[in-house]
Amino acid sequence: MTTSRPFLQRLVLVRPGEGRALLWAAAYFFFLLLSYYLLRPVREAMGIAKGADKLPWLMSLTLLVMLVANPLYARLVSRWPRRRFIPAVSHFFAANLLVFVGLMTAWPGAVWLGYAFYVWLSVFNLFVVSVFWSLMSDVFREEQGRRLFGLISMGGTLGAVAGAALTDALSRGSWGVQLGPAALMGLSVLALELAVACMGALRRHFGVSEQAQPEREPGPSALEGWRAIAGSRYLQALCGYMLLYALTSTFLYLSQGEIVAHSFASGAERTAAFARLDLWVNVLTLATQLFLTGRLLRWLGVSGVLLVLPTLTLAGFGALALWPTFAVLAAVQVLRRGLHYAVDRPARELLYIPLGPEERYKSKPFIDTFVYRVGDVLGVWAPTLMSLLALPVSAAALGFAGLWLWNGHGLGRLVSRRAAAPEPPPPTASSTVSHVRS
Repeated sequence: MTTSRPFLQRLVLVRPGEGRALLWAAAYFFFLLLSYYLLRPVREAMGIAKGADKLPWLMSLTLLVMLVANPLYARLVSRWPRRRFIPAVSHFFAANLLVFVGLMTAWPGAVWLGYAFYVWLSVFNLFVVSVFWSLMSDVFREEQGRRLFGLISMGGTLGAVAGAALTDALSRGSWGVQLGPAALMGLSVLALELAVACMGALRRHFGVSEQAQPEREPGPSALEGWRAIAGSRYLQALCGYMLLYALTSTFLYLSQGEIVAHSFASGAERTAAFARLDLWVNVLTLATQLFLTGRLLRWLGVSGVLLVLPTLTLAGFGALALWPTFAVLAAVQVLRRGLHYAVDRPARELLYIPLGPEERYKSKPFIDTFVYRVGDVLGVWAPTLMSLLALPVSAAALGFAGLWLWNGHGLGRLVSRRAAAPEPPPPTASSTVSHVRS
């Protein structure tokens, strides 16, 4: 017994004194993504209720809503301390869900209501996940993030798997109980409130009390996040990285639809193919998060890890251009999605740890939500533009992947320069946001 514990700690890179904070953070992310994935299949079904051709318009509408929501969120951040606005965001979305429950009970099957829910959930997902990672970059040191962010991400992966499995089983009545969208929304509210409870436990662990004020809160102006981006090459490079990730993801999503449609004749075969892709993505993600994420971040550094996904994407688009088969598609999708969730996302979140609260709580949500949706919209309308210009979509995909690789290299150089700069003085004893002692 005395030898197994050190071995386990070496295996997952957790140090003494970090276990409780790690578990609360992972549980917080578990319930957050459980809440979302209980509803994601509902959203997808509502989005194509009157045909998949409506999706580009719904994505464009989501972008407009993001444009309005970001300054409102920035104003909230400017007025309230973190200990209040972080749970308030989740409570607000939970209240929204209860409104949707009432509306869908009154008007079941209303197409306009389904479209409204599609846009709402697309906003909800990006905002709550961005706020979650803002808090993680607030309370964990960079060295801890390199070791622990992969394990924290694993909590979210398990929540996503559980949410999708629950929705599948409850929608089909596999356990003798069949639930409609309104009931699934009620379950999502419960999961979201459990996430808030875990966040409260994590906050208490780090000593953020109701009476004490954090050492430094975001500034009073709602425009500070945008100003920070306008004046920082580092944040501008992060914007470019996010934009090109979303853009290439949409290209791959469109290629996936075409290849699956040509490879499988029936709807049942296509559903099974998508299920196999999701299964292997989750298997690779969990295995990488548990055993490899922390080690890759230590071996390659954040700068090196930032090049992994762009390089894989460039090679993947090249392979699909030569061999547009389901086998190649499956290999590219599984590797790309699995490494994004397990390695690329934790590495990207580490980039915010050295920054101030304005960048974490104002610039970051804008990048994670609005910039991400800009990439979505550009990607979904790009094939139409390519056809008008008589240009092959595969060439555009390769070009954007190459641009992403160049951007990742430039961002990595900026990260290295920041790492070489003198470290800021340690937090004072009066700081109420204390890091985990290893």
